[in-house]
Amino acid sequence: MTASAFSLSALYTSDNFEVVEGDPVLGGLHGATRHFFCPHCMSWLFTRPEGMDAFVNVRTAMLEGAADLPPFIETWTREKIPWAATPAVHSFETLPSMERYPELVAEFARRRSTS
Repeated sequence: MTASAFSLSALYTSDNFEVVEGDPVLGGLHGATRHFFCPHCMSWLFTRPEGMDAFVNVRTAMLEGAADLPPFIETWTREKIPWAATPAVHSFETLPSMERYPELVAEFARRRSTS
């Protein structure tokens, strides 16, 4: 995907995500990971990652109050532009292992409940 040094998204469980209006289309890369776009303006809306059917990545810019949602985890840092930096608490060269998700989710929930 192109157009930025970042791809900001918020990870939701699939059972907490629903498209309530419109009919998103596949765009960008056409592989096992599916990126969905608005068919009118082609804005990137959300992603259904390969092998992670329980989750959906929603583009943070699509959410109200996006400025109040700083990154908690950054992934694919082995491909990042050297000067690109985020305030993310955790950083991974690719993706965290599936075994790490429960502890990461729990930590995220703790941090959100105290902020």
